[in-house]
Amino acid sequence: MMSPAERAAIEGSVTYSGCDEVRALGRAPIHEGEPGYRVTMDGDADGVACEPWR
Repeated sequence: MMSPAERAAIEGSVTYSGCDEVRALGRAPIHEGEPGYRVTMDGDADGVACEPWR
């Protein structure tokens, strides 16, 4: 498990305006711990942001 400082450093290293941008760039999904991941883009809080639509 990552410390809050480690998580902030990784999440802050890359930023996206939202999942539409992530998908358009072909970077989806983003997993917790990967650059660009933000809790606010993880709708079901499972550690995977910008999952494909079902």
